[in-house]
Amino acid sequence: MNSVVAGITYRAVLGRRRVFLLLLLPLVLIGLALLLRAVGSTDERATVTLMQVYAIGTMLPLLGLIAGTGTIAPEIDDGTIIHLLSKPISRPVIATTKFAVAASMLALFAAVPTFIAAYLLIGDEAGIASGFAVGALVGGIAYAAVFLLLGVVTRHAVTIGIIYAVVWENLIGGYVPGARNFSIQQWAQTFAAQITTSGFFKATVGMGFAVPAVLIVTIGSVVWAGQRLRSLSLTGDA
Repeated sequence: MNSVVAGITYRAVLGRRRVFLLLLLPLVLIGLALLLRAVGSTDERATVTLMQVYAIGTMLPLLGLIAGTGTIAPEIDDGTIIHLLSKPISRPVIATTKFAVAASMLALFAAVPTFIAAYLLIGDEAGIASGFAVGALVGGIAYAAVFLLLGVVTRHAVTIGIIYAVVWENLIGGYVPGARNFSIQQWAQTFAAQITTSGFFKATVGMGFAVPAVLIVTIGSVVWAGQRLRSLSLTGDA
């Protein structure tokens, strides 16, 4: 990881309009939790539903898309990435640093608010707050890697990312049993299920599949992104 590249990336992402979306989505989650608390819906079922449907099912992939693509796609689009690639920094280090920045932002804007929202409703009863926070963290790491790669290989990363998150994960992955094994959202829930003991929540993908899947997708995406940057430095185009 390169501290200079990390600093430039943080300033670029947090200084753009993306930061408002990074803040808005978790604020909506916390707002929903406060609303449920106000109307008295502070039970396990309501909390699990909020965590599954919004925190993991909606907020996490969108934040992953914003953070993952936002660390590199704008630089490729406006051509400023060439200035970075001209520096004596290896391409894999650049990719790894961009990934680390995206993953850290997801830890801050996804995992932490997920814990806060669940805790506001029922404390850490049945390990729901801790479990879904861990799930959001693991899922966020995988999303950061995948969407970083998309930002490197195509100028249509946001469009493709939305199609993946909405069509594959929420429609196909949510209702087709076999497809769930290839859903980051489902992997995140698997990790959450290892901590929470709530009877209202059960993961559909086993840890024996989720753990290697997260590792392969995360590491593979970051390595691939680094290799793609090698060709980008020569051609100036993805």
